[in-house]
Amino acid sequence: MYIYITIRKIYINMKKLNLYRTEFSKTKGRYFLEDESLYRNPFMRDRDRLIHSAAFRRLEHKTQVFVQHEGDNFRSRLTHTIEVAQIARTIASRLGLDPDLAETIALAHDLGHTPFGHAGEDALNKSMIGKGGFDHNAQTLRIVTKLEKKYAEFDGLNLTWESLEGIVKHNGPLSGKIPTVVKEYQNLIKMSNEKLDLKLDKFAGPEAQVAAISDDIAYCNHDIDDGLRAGLFELDSLEDIEHVAKVINSNRIRWKNIEKKRLIHETIRKLINNMIEDVVTEYKIIINKNKFNSSDDIRNHNTKVIRFSKNMYEDNQKLRKFLFEKMYKHTIVNRMTLKAKSIVEELFNAFSSDITILPSEWREIAENAKSDNDLYRTISDYIAGMTDRYAVMEHKRLYDLHGGWTGTSLYDKRDR
Repeated sequence: MYIYITIRKIYINMKKLNLYRTEFSKTKGRYFLEDESLYRNPFMRDRDRLIHSAAFRRLEHKTQVFVQHEGDNFRSRLTHTIEVAQIARTIASRLGLDPDLAETIALAHDLGHTPFGHAGEDALNKSMIGKGGFDHNAQTLRIVTKLEKKYAEFDGLNLTWESLEGIVKHNGPLSGKIPTVVKEYQNLIKMSNEKLDLKLDKFAGPEAQVAAISDDIAYCNHDIDDGLRAGLFELDSLEDIEHVAKVINSNRIRWKNIEKKRLIHETIRKLINNMIEDVVTEYKIIINKNKFNSSDDIRNHNTKVIRFSKNMYEDNQKLRKFLFEKMYKHTIVNRMTLKAKSIVEELFNAFSSDITILPSEWREIAENAKSDNDLYRTISDYIAGMTDRYAVMEHKRLYDLHGGWTGTSLYDKRDR
C-alpha cells in the first residue's frame, strides 16, 4: 500500500510539472519550412543536427581551461559540453520538462567559442571593438543560422524557434547592449516572419534555463578535477570551503581506506548530485508559489525559475572564488592565456592587413564583403572556427621564419 501511495504521489507530481514543459507539438517552427521526420520529434532533429555539425566536431580540440598539448586527460570544450548535456537531461527529466530540448541547447551552448577558450574570446572581442564586437553566444547563433553549409536548401542548421531562443537567451534576457550578430538576425526575422521573433527582452523557456544552470554545475565541479590533476592545488586546500569539506569528510568516514583518486571522484560526484537536488527542490518551491499555466508563463516571469537556493548559490560562489584564485589565475594558466591572446590578436592583425593571405575560400568571401565590418566579420568567423592546434599552426605558418609550411590546410576546404 505504501509503495502504491508513493508511486501515485510521484505520478501526480509529474503530471503537474508537465504543464510547464515546452511541447514539441506546439513548436513555432523553423525559418525554412521542412517536412517533419516520421521517427524523431523536432527537438530530437535539432539535437542530431548539432551533433553532426562541423562546429560541434571542432570542440574536441578547443580549450576548456588547459590547451590540448598540456595533457590528454583534461577536459576539452567537447567533453565539457557532453557533461553539461548529460546534467541537463537529468534535471529536465526530473522536472517534467523536455529533455531533448534541454540537451539540444546544452550541446549548442559553447559552439561559438574561439580557440583557447575565454582568453581567445577576449582577444578576438578586443580586435573587433568598433567592428561589430565578438561574443561566443552570438557566434553560436551565426553558426547555426549561416556558417554551417551542409544542406541543399538553406545555410545553417534551420533549428526550431525554441532551440534558437535557448541558444540566444539561456543566460537571461538581452537587455541593454545586444550583440551585433543577434541584432542582425532579429531584424531579419522581424522583416520576414514576425512569428519567429526571439523576444530578446524576455527570459528563455525552462529547458534553456536548465541548460544554463547545468553549465554552472558541470564546469565548477570538473574544474576541481582538472585543477587537482594538474597539481594547481591540493585536496586538503578544498577543505577550507565548508560545503566541500563536509562531502570530503563524509566520504572518508564511509570509506575508511579510500585512495585519493577515488576520493576525488566520489567527492565531485556527490557535489554534482547535491547541486542537482538543490535545483530540483528550489524549482518546485517556485512553481508552488506562482500560478504558472505553461512554459510561456515562465518565459514572461520576471526572474529565472531554474536556479540554486540562496544557500547553494552562496556555497557555489565560494567555490568559484577558490577556483578563480587557485586555478584560473594560476601562473601556468596565466602564461597560456598570454600566449593564446597573442596568437589570436596577431592572426587578426595579419588577415586584416592583407586578405590575400587568407585561405582561398575565405579570401573569396572577404573580397566580396559589402562593407569593412562584413570583411572583419569574415576574418572573425575564420579565426573563431579554428581549433587550438590549427590556430597555432596557422600562426606558425605566418610568423615562423625558420619553419612551418607556408601553404594552406585541408581544414580550409572542408566542413565550412
